[in-house]
Amino acid sequence: MRALVVHCHPSPGSFNAAVRDVVLDKLAASGAEVRLHDLYAEDFAPLLTRAEWEGYLNTPANRAPVERYCADVEWCDTLIFVYPTWWYGLPAMLKGWLDRVLLPDVAFLMPDASHRTIRPGLRQITRLGIFTTCGASWWLTLLVGAPGRRQLARGVGWLCAPRARRVFAAHYLMDSSTPASRARHLGRVAAKMDRLIGRRIAATAARTEVAE
Repeated sequence: MRALVVHCHPSPGSFNAAVRDVVLDKLAASGAEVRLHDLYAEDFAPLLTRAEWEGYLNTPANRAPVERYCADVEWCDTLIFVYPTWWYGLPAMLKGWLDRVLLPDVAFLMPDASHRTIRPGLRQITRLGIFTTCGASWWLTLLVGAPGRRQLARGVGWLCAPRARRVFAAHYLMDSSTPASRARHLGRVAAKMDRLIGRRIAATAARTEVAE
């Protein structure tokens, strides 16, 4: 398994960082190859510039400014996002990552003489994980429509393998969270990761450790 984890939070001591660490620990225990992009720590530039917009369809030159990110997306078969939900959606940093990295001929194929619409380009991705925190309650987030979750689960998810395994976990009412609620949520994240990885993979890794 080759996992790309995209983490987006400005504070290295945030609860989102604790969620990320659970994700990374589970991947390490499974024996997965892991690449991490911490967008704030890397000072990722989220702005799609005019030059990038004008060259958006010029492949493969369009990927030059973000080549290493594109290469990691193409490398992975498991894609995991860890981020806070702000205003019911994605942080600008993460939205900018989608804008600049999930490019034509990287994440999708543009219409051509034989196809009237775009086609998925991430068919090698068979696992998609989405882990977030929300200041709002579950019902209010649902009422608004959960645009951030939908963008990743449906938008990015449609580009992945047709039967890709998907998991989602959110800690709602984060602003009034307690040590107990946060601990429970980390347990949910761990359980979701077990599901994402798959029991057979986890069991194989365990047998390997015993053999060694």
